[in-house]
Amino acid sequence: MTRDRLAPLHDSRRRLRQHRWRGLVWLTGTAEACRREVLALWQQSAWEAPLWVAAEPVDGIETSCWLPAAKARTRLGGEQDLVVFDAVSAASGFDPEAFGALTGTLRAGGLLVLMTPPDWGARPDADYRRLAEHPWRVEQLSARYLARLARLLRADARVIRWTAGEEPWCPPLPETARSETSPAVEDRDCLTRDQAEAVARLSRLRRRRPLVLTADRGRGKTAALGIACARLLAAGEREILVTAPRPSAVDGAFERMADLCPGGQRRGNVFEAGEGCVAFLPPDALAQRAEQGDIGGPGRLLLVDEAAAIPAPLLGQWLDAFPRIAFATTIHGYEGSGRGFALRFRERLARQTPDWRTCHLAEPIRWAEGDPLEALTARLLLLDAEPTACPDGPEEPARRRLDRDVLAHDEPRLRALFGLLVQAHYRTTPADLRRLLDGPGIVLSVLEAGSALCGVVVSGDEGGFEAGLAEQVARGERRPRGHLLAQSLAAHAGERQALTGRLRRVLRIAVPTERRRHGEGRRLIEAEVERAHCDGIDLLGASFGAEAGLQAFWQAAGFRAVRLGLTRETATGEHALMVARPTSPTGERLAERLQARFQRQLPGLLAFELAELEPAVVVALLAEAPCVSLGDEDRRDLEDVAFGHRDLALARPAIQALVRCRARNSASRQDEALALLAAWAFQGRTAAWLAARLGVTGKRSVQARLREAVAGLLGGDGGLSPDEAGR
Repeated sequence: MTRDRLAPLHDSRRRLRQHRWRGLVWLTGTAEACRREVLALWQQSAWEAPLWVAAEPVDGIETSCWLPAAKARTRLGGEQDLVVFDAVSAASGFDPEAFGALTGTLRAGGLLVLMTPPDWGARPDADYRRLAEHPWRVEQLSARYLARLARLLRADARVIRWTAGEEPWCPPLPETARSETSPAVEDRDCLTRDQAEAVARLSRLRRRRPLVLTADRGRGKTAALGIACARLLAAGEREILVTAPRPSAVDGAFERMADLCPGGQRRGNVFEAGEGCVAFLPPDALAQRAEQGDIGGPGRLLLVDEAAAIPAPLLGQWLDAFPRIAFATTIHGYEGSGRGFALRFRERLARQTPDWRTCHLAEPIRWAEGDPLEALTARLLLLDAEPTACPDGPEEPARRRLDRDVLAHDEPRLRALFGLLVQAHYRTTPADLRRLLDGPGIVLSVLEAGSALCGVVVSGDEGGFEAGLAEQVARGERRPRGHLLAQSLAAHAGERQALTGRLRRVLRIAVPTERRRHGEGRRLIEAEVERAHCDGIDLLGASFGAEAGLQAFWQAAGFRAVRLGLTRETATGEHALMVARPTSPTGERLAERLQARFQRQLPGLLAFELAELEPAVVVALLAEAPCVSLGDEDRRDLEDVAFGHRDLALARPAIQALVRCRARNSASRQDEALALLAAWAFQGRTAAWLAARLGVTGKRSVQARLREAVAGLLGGDGGLSPDEAGR
């Protein structure tokens, strides 16, 4: 009886195979009923690569075919013909990032079975535990996000609907597939002409002509990197460096190398073939070694995969270090945004390497054009969300707070808002959409010109802990969920009041590219400051990767550094910087203590733990230090260095004071000489590092340039004002 009832499902799968498409089966019912139905489907067909995604192992299937959602990325680069996604069991829920990642592993003719309760969206599911920040409980949260998913599934005519215990309803599909019209691929190692073109370009990268390779998922972008690496090794390339947000992101490239280089061998993250090798380095390690001058230089080659998920400043650093470089990125991916990458990075490419080239892979490989699952996944997760154009006219955009109940039902507005956030931030993911709609304490404020969004700020409240819990957190004994800013300031800066007080954190702020430098971002922040003051908040803060441009924005808005991470984050290659602005008398006192503590620690940290921090960031941090005056003795020391032969090391205190004074002048902060002088005086940068940065050779040349920097800061256009000189 069960086999007969599932006959429509088998027939639908047959037709999907004919078209080289994939289908989504939406199965609703109780957890036990759904499990029983899918087990029957699992056992009836000869699945080659089935996968069951659930929080706990499932009786009746092999353990190797089970995967918790948190490990979904371990399957990237692999292929499945059946994916069962459990969002109905008590311990399981809908993980947006796992869903987005695993749909891309489903090959043509495959089925994705999504199991949910019949009233999906009526309440939060188990995966909402990640949203339930202290003191919220899961059952107290809204489920707008899940309700939206259910509405979209009901409205999609190509979804296979299946109520447990009943016969599945399958949408009609053409009996025969459209004839294949794609031209033959002459390259025997490639599956499409797009991929062959990408491989050809990657294999002949030229000096100072970067290649930007873009594609949607399933187009063979990462495999193209692997094919090109194999050919470069065969041509005698000695070392190729590869980087990506995670090693698993380039597994597909290493697999293609192994296929095409039978004599090669992979050892960890290094593939060796003959006298050449391909080595993967994570972004933080690559950035550190590039800054030290250990890698890069004439003839060196770097391939960057998933570049959209890596901060633009790091990409720029590598652009400087590697004469031959390619950036590959997914346009509409489940992590990062290729469009945001293109908008942010194109200016720098045009400025530094005007001969850069682009190549786009459009033809899918794992499935055919018109695949219903690809379009549905993009719609559900807003993978293809785009911001609306904001008119550039005299009318000032109006500011208002969005009602999330209304927003969840306004698909065009939600798409525009999320598209703006994706464009502005390199790590916006599908899970962020759920947080926007259902995260506790989240507030969305926007600037609007008619129906167009001209800016958005997302904020959330933190703190308010009782004293006993705050003490435990500060001692490292407890770590309640959420409250990133408050907990970090308590645990790392020792400020219990950061937890007992009321803090508000700006989670995201975004302005369309065409409206930047028009003051919209500043208006949004000032409105947040005013709202925080009215709401009795003590501190308004933010956390972001330390980068001089971002620092300048927050400093101009009155925020000051209160904490800096001592190590680079693996995925970003940057140090996390926390800034704050007081919004109450209590906050004023708290901010003063935090700032004083941080500035007291800063010189020592720069000499040791932060000795490799980007010099422009160092200058921006020093700009916030209390003003120091240059006395007559300091000035004599500086003049002896600048115009005489005094050893720079013997005048280091005076040079440090000079750097601090000039850093307080916003115009001087753009001076590369000031940044390099700070690198020498505070971080102890070596002569070799300084020589590479200055483009000179030898310690004597470096010393001469440092003396010139001191002279320039002392007099002429770069001279100190009377107040700065302490006279």
